[in-house]
Amino acid sequence: MPDIPCFRSVLPLVFMMGICAHMPVAVAEPALMPQPQTYHLQSGVAPLTGGVAVEWQGMRSALLDQAVARFTQRLAALSGRDVAPGGRPGLTLRIHCLAPDADMLSIHMHEHYRLRTDVQGATLEADGPAGVLRGLATLLQLVERQEAGPVLDAAEIDDSPRFAWRGLLVDVSRHFISPAALERQLDMMELTKLNVLHLHLSDGQGFRVESRLYPRLQQVASHGQYYTQQQVRGLVAYAARRGIRIVPEFDTPGHSYALLLAYPQYAAQPVAAPMDPKRVVRAAIDPTSPQARDFIAGLYHEMAGLFPDAYFHVGGDEVRPDEWTGNPRINAWMQQHGYTTATLQAMYTQRVHDMLARDGRIMMGWDELLDAPIPASIVIESWRGSRYTAAATQAGHPVVVSSGYYLDLLLPAAEHYRVDPLDPQGNGLPPDQVAQAHAPFLEPFALDPAARMTPAQDARVMGAEAALWTEIVTEEMLDNRLWPRAAALAERFWSPASVRDAASLATRLPVVQAELELLGNRATADRARMMARLAPDDVTPLATLLSVTSPVRNYAHNHVFGPSRVVPTADPRPLDRAADIAATDNTQAAVFYRDVLSCLAGRKDLAASLRARLENWRDNDARLRLLAQRDPSVAEVLPASALLARLAQAGLDAMNTPATAWREQAEAALATARGQFAASASMLAVRTSPQPAGDLLPDITPGIMALVQAARSSDSVVRQGAGIR
Repeated sequence: MPDIPCFRSVLPLVFMMGICAHMPVAVAEPALMPQPQTYHLQSGVAPLTGGVAVEWQGMRSALLDQAVARFTQRLAALSGRDVAPGGRPGLTLRIHCLAPDADMLSIHMHEHYRLRTDVQGATLEADGPAGVLRGLATLLQLVERQEAGPVLDAAEIDDSPRFAWRGLLVDVSRHFISPAALERQLDMMELTKLNVLHLHLSDGQGFRVESRLYPRLQQVASHGQYYTQQQVRGLVAYAARRGIRIVPEFDTPGHSYALLLAYPQYAAQPVAAPMDPKRVVRAAIDPTSPQARDFIAGLYHEMAGLFPDAYFHVGGDEVRPDEWTGNPRINAWMQQHGYTTATLQAMYTQRVHDMLARDGRIMMGWDELLDAPIPASIVIESWRGSRYTAAATQAGHPVVVSSGYYLDLLLPAAEHYRVDPLDPQGNGLPPDQVAQAHAPFLEPFALDPAARMTPAQDARVMGAEAALWTEIVTEEMLDNRLWPRAAALAERFWSPASVRDAASLATRLPVVQAELELLGNRATADRARMMARLAPDDVTPLATLLSVTSPVRNYAHNHVFGPSRVVPTADPRPLDRAADIAATDNTQAAVFYRDVLSCLAGRKDLAASLRARLENWRDNDARLRLLAQRDPSVAEVLPASALLARLAQAGLDAMNTPATAWREQAEAALATARGQFAASASMLAVRTSPQPAGDLLPDITPGIMALVQAARSSDSVVRQGAGIR
């Protein structure tokens, strides 16, 4: 981009707002995600004219045969070519799996592969079965549809993951997710090389696995929605065929309301039905009760028998001290034995660690476990900030990082992508702002400026996880809330640390999402169905608005704190609002911004298209207001629609009007938009700032800012050269 003076002031604010700070450009190479360790694009392509002929060398197994069958079906979907049995092969695929892998489906499984594609077909060599699976996923991303027909791009690739643990956490307690929907996510994980599905199976809202030892868990605590033991085994097997491990989480001693609703005799404080919304996240098990200890031992032993993975997550987070100190008997016991709440939880943690060790399981827990000494073998999952990755590894713990990767914050992909698992300053709130906010509950989320990581500490980081908590996510919203952002994080966890170009990410992300949707992802289809319910008379005006708006961020849409706080109820609010449908990353807004910058840099052929888009967004407001008269359910988005129209008019004025009369209105519209983004820019901001009506943010703001600032410029040569009157 030429050095245009007006861009010097507009771009820093665009970066700060996090709306496609780096715009997509034309794709010159295959949109590989994750990017391989080494990758060389070669000349030539292999036409894809039919099915696949596989030539095997080395090891072959039922798992690999199933993987090739999936690959063949997916290749047909991506290429549009028939792969009927007996048809003429269009691709010769030579697979050499060097040996069986004794560490398959463990933290040590061999995922390295080498891939060569040329006009003769494809050759895939892998150290073990998992490497074959990862290589086949990359091979699919080399498929390209050209005018003359589908082809396979020629390339040489040598690839292996940066981290062994590349996970996706899905909370199925707050909103139950069916086995079929989880299987769909496992397919997407295989395609993006994620290898751990962390299932959060119990919390205050529900316990989701059938127990034959304690049947009241499914009878009472599941609210009728749970996985049978047969379904669990089926899901574990489905994942294993894709080289994916399933790690269960049964959260105790806190977050146990549902469990204790079924077995109240083990509660530190009374629990009762109907569920008390004020205590749903507070209820805790009594760690001083021998009967409660035996109950947990039996439950964890039974659950470990269903989930064969070596790792077993027990939560341990957010235990409220007054659940224990508020019980006179527990409080007296603590005083008698010299325990604080931290050391009492450490005692509970040690007992659970020993229980799981007898079953051959490695215990995992959240970073609150660090508050008192615990065995160094316990894996810590750092979630409150990068400081806990540094603290846990310094104490000798293996670590899985989820801090910076909470998808329920509704941040754009680039915001998560910039956080490196090994950066001790990568994620957290500014400590001075936390101190000024007088909000003790946010203090653990503050950055520690002194936190550092040594090479020895780096080596203790097993990997990282993207996490989706489902307080405001239903199964129908699942694909939209997970993808394509989970694909961006799959790259962050697989590819070298040097792969961090946000411009490249923005280029590839919509391409990869389109491929995933051809292969079963339902984000677009589910959004369309939800929009049709919200606006049955005419979905187009609502769809136009949502194509360039995104939901407010950092839990602002949850409305659990701040000026817009909504007191939770036992029956959660319906998740059918426009902001529940809106995507966090909008391709149309990103392309608009890219085209604005290109136009200002001299691409005068883009001016007419920019005007047409701006006119459509401006005029959409009138159409949406007419729709709201028939479909009142869309009325709450009218302020967002009005702001979009004002921003679009500002862009048109900047392109069309050499006078200055319009600037006051344009600056006012931009000030409103900037204020809306600032209101949910952090959890600190959310606490004190009212959110925009409808919880929607106008994603065309960076493009409008660029146009307005260019119009301010006295450089008439630039304006004339861009074809702007």
